[in-house]
Amino acid sequence: MKKTFDHLFVLGRPASGKSEFLDFMKNISDSERAEKYHIGKLNILDDFVWLWEKFEEDDIWEKIKGKRLHSKRAGHGYILDDGALFDFLMAKVNDAVAKKYLPQSNFYKENTLLIEFSRGGEKPYLPALKYFDKKVLGRSAIFYVEVTAEESRRRNDARYIEKLKSSILAHKTPDEDMQRFYSTDDWSYMTKEKQDGYLELADVKVPFVTMNNEPESKDPKVLGPRYFAALNRLWELQEA
Repeated sequence: MKKTFDHLFVLGRPASGKSEFLDFMKNISDSERAEKYHIGKLNILDDFVWLWEKFEEDDIWEKIKGKRLHSKRAGHGYILDDGALFDFLMAKVNDAVAKKYLPQSNFYKENTLLIEFSRGGEKPYLPALKYFDKKVLGRSAIFYVEVTAEESRRRNDARYIEKLKSSILAHKTPDEDMQRFYSTDDWSYMTKEKQDGYLELADVKVPFVTMNNEPESKDPKVLGPRYFAALNRLWELQEA
């Protein structure tokens, strides 16, 4: 009997610990990941990859047309002009899942698709999740990595400073976008401040769990038990 998630949404503010979670899962064996954390072989969809592509395309448009379409420069990063680009990205992720993964009947036997993104402010989670089809949501569970807005900003700044030590091309989410999109989010509103349960999305009951990720740690001996408790509870909800 299959004991791994088909789709696992990995949500949370920037620098909340989503990348550490993915790195942790990459660095353990397939058998341990499946047995302890209910995650199969890793396949990751991260909308930031496509967002960054749009920023780089803007660099090209600026050279050709003298203007940008979606963003403006901010040091080594970019500030988003129009939040509608986030809607575009959600629709793009949904299409990728629906066209590339759902038709593969054998894909889910050994694999888990992890769908990672952050939302908030004027582009919160609930409208973003409405871009996903019922068939996608019907095979999904949601893992929310929780930190406060203040902690998110602190980690975002600290990681940028650390990256600068090794590369002048280091970038971070700009302060303007941190305030505009991530100073608030609607997760606690959506979940009615419950730590776990179900969200009604597209007439589908989607299980969720919220994992507090403070204080910050990069120690696998600390993170492993956090992930184990949260994901096993999420699996119980999925099975129910």
